[in-house]
Amino acid sequence: MQKIILDTNVLVSSIIQKSYPYLIVRELFFGDKFSLCLSAPLMQEYWDVLFREKFKKYPNFYLKASDLLEEIGDKAIVFPPKIHVALLSDKDDDMFLELADESEADFLITGDTNDFTISRYKETLIVNPKNYWENYRPI
Repeated sequence: MQKIILDTNVLVSSIIQKSYPYLIVRELFFGDKFSLCLSAPLMQEYWDVLFREKFKKYPNFYLKASDLLEEIGDKAIVFPPKIHVALLSDKDDDMFLELADESEADFLITGDTNDFTISRYKETLIVNPKNYWENYRPI
């Protein structure tokens, strides 16, 4: 089974619109088609970002976010990173690479092409949601 790390922007997009992030979360994560890799710092970021004031303009956003985070808490595999990485321009995003290192994730799925300018970190491919859905998703 694939091991996946989801950037926070993928979760936000999965709640706001029915596009590739929505398909990845609803059909694949909820359908138990991959294992979601998580760390305590990443879960904290999910909570901090998904409950920002700016998202309350979307109908039922907080309810959907809460349900999604509860599901993630129940199903994700938690890995405590053991190394520190300082590679990306946005230092807050280095935690994704630290998690990739510890979990040996197959994919890091992100919509952030500005900060993730590399296509691979060790064995983890870094792809956008469309690329993942069209080329790598489990059938």
